[in-house]
Amino acid sequence: MKAPEELSELFRANGRKVTAQRQCIFRALQGSSDHPSADSIHRQVSREMDTVSLKTVYQTLHDLTDLGEIAALDVGTGLTLFDPNVEQAHHHLVCRRCGTVRDLTAPLPEIRLPDGAALGYDVGSAEIVFRGLCPDCRVSDPAHPASPLSDVPPVGPA
Repeated sequence: MKAPEELSELFRANGRKVTAQRQCIFRALQGSSDHPSADSIHRQVSREMDTVSLKTVYQTLHDLTDLGEIAALDVGTGLTLFDPNVEQAHHHLVCRRCGTVRDLTAPLPEIRLPDGAALGYDVGSAEIVFRGLCPDCRVSDPAHPASPLSDVPPVGPA
């Protein structure tokens, strides 16, 4: 994701207003490796600037999505999450208990639909979502003891 100053210039170049609240949202997203919801970003930026409304957060996130600077994710957690990692193609790991989402950067074979299977859709992309228990949830669940892979570090950024 671009630096806050670059996002400000991008917004201006696309006829969007750059406010102190939006700059605060840009800073909150910079360097983020998690997949925050609009509510979690609102809580974070409200600590710095209590005049940021949830509506402003949503509008800014949707503007950033429209500009291709973040991706809106629906990974079945019930919330739209926002992924600031749009530079590198990746998939996602989702904890089925706590909902934590992590990027998975791994060489996977290219997914292609068989001829005629697209049902008339113009398919532009595909992603894979792996579901399971994250390390924290596995440790706290005696029914799911640590697997032989528990000492293997996770793939991709934390």
